[in-house]
Amino acid sequence: MKPLKPFISIAVRQLKLFVSHLDRTVWLPLSAAALVLILFTANIYQSTPGTWADELGFTGHDDYVVIDDASKEVKPSIHKKTVLSGESLYTILTSNGLTPTEVNAVTRQLKGSFSIRGFKPGQRYDLEKDASGDFRRFTYFQDRAVTIHIERESENGDMKVRRDAKEYENRTAAIEGTVSESLSRELTARERSGLMRPLRKLFASQVNFRRDIKPGTEFRILFEEKWLDDEFISTGKVLAAELSVARKQYSAYRYTDSNGDTAYYDDKGNRLDERKTAQFIQPCSYKRISSGFGYRIHPIHRTRHFHGGVDMAASTGTPVKAIADGVVIFRGSKGGAGNMITVRHSGGYHSQYLHLSRYAPTAGNGNKVRQGEVIGYVGSTGTSTGPHLDFRMIHNNKPINPVTALAMSKPEPGLSRRERNNLLAEISVLKAQLDNNRILVAETAKKQAPVM
Repeated sequence: MKPLKPFISIAVRQLKLFVSHLDRTVWLPLSAAALVLILFTANIYQSTPGTWADELGFTGHDDYVVIDDASKEVKPSIHKKTVLSGESLYTILTSNGLTPTEVNAVTRQLKGSFSIRGFKPGQRYDLEKDASGDFRRFTYFQDRAVTIHIERESENGDMKVRRDAKEYENRTAAIEGTVSESLSRELTARERSGLMRPLRKLFASQVNFRRDIKPGTEFRILFEEKWLDDEFISTGKVLAAELSVARKQYSAYRYTDSNGDTAYYDDKGNRLDERKTAQFIQPCSYKRISSGFGYRIHPIHRTRHFHGGVDMAASTGTPVKAIADGVVIFRGSKGGAGNMITVRHSGGYHSQYLHLSRYAPTAGNGNKVRQGEVIGYVGSTGTSTGPHLDFRMIHNNKPINPVTALAMSKPEPGLSRRERNNLLAEISVLKAQLDNNRILVAETAKKQAPVM
């Protein structure tokens, strides 16, 4: 303290001199502030070096440093396994320490958010346990993009389910070629067999792939592919497709209108799946309705009776189509109805086609038929005065007026002029992409191959 006494004495004298010239109401607060300053300064001067501790508790150069070393602690163990025959998620989890209650909690989370698909022998999973051998995490590799984690939270021990998913990259690709044996073989040779199904669906109402696609058929397809990093995953949606079958051109171009409705159109702007915008379609092309639904005078017996359908006058051999998707539940001769087909549809509907001259080979009993598919041909069998189709519809086992039912399920109005112009412009762009020889179709390896 000796070095401080002169300093304190001088400070006190200066303070007294200063106070003597001040008014009493001012010098009291100033005196208190000066005293605090003096004591603080004195404390600094008399503090012993090294008494202040830093973040790790060090107070000086001579402190002994203790370094924590966790490198020798037992690390969690990870076991890489595959699902064995007869194993289930339940048996795997319970055999590794989870209680039935905990597994039930996991199951509820899986049902509420996402599911473990394809859990079968051979699927890979990791099992992680802590240093004590207790369950820590189950990691299931669902596929190349999705991983499911079932883990115990360290804070409270609860079981939680987490899903990691990598984002696919969509790439545009194109292929073209000439069929040598079958279109399916051509696509498989290019490792793009996944395109076959959407192509069949696109051209189902125009092309019979078994009968019409022959050697020499030319094709061009513009489509999307899914890739994960540099690995090919699968083909995506078809953007444009063109077929040249027996010198006849068929085309399909994908377009999304301003309302967000996506459909396929031909090169003239006609919607390919127009029939699917209506619940029912006309069963055949006819000249006129020769007899309506309801009571009438029978044209042969000349007696008043109820007519359960409508007679559509048409030439013998006119194709008769299924008005909607369904199943043929009767095909055969039915007395005065002649050759008849009955199709069962969804929603409690049935349709019947009477007086047929013959049946389509694919319209056998028990066969599924698609809307617009030819199931028979107009004739004059049974009790009939001339070729026509007696067409009937039944709903919940009661006959209904077919004309009314067809009218109520007409297709929606076509595209507006502006929308149609946008469609034709989009078709031009897609055609240009098909014509562009620089478009590539990527192989399943990292390199790419030019359009064939």
